[in-house]
Amino acid sequence: MLKIFVGFVIFAALAMFVIFKGGNSLDMAGEKHGDEAMHAPSEAASDAASNATTDASAAK
Repeated sequence: MLKIFVGFVIFAALAMFVIFKGGNSLDMAGEKHGDEAMHAPSEAASDAASNATTDASAAK
């Protein structure tokens, strides 16, 4: 019984540490659907895609 209690205390302390380190940026809402789930491509990915299309059209 003591081992279960000690394990719970350690797990709770670890969980609280992660939550406090996350601060205001921690999102505990779960999965997002619809308008809330906006995935904007990063600039690096969009730059790489535009460079690839420019190179492909220049090769023709």
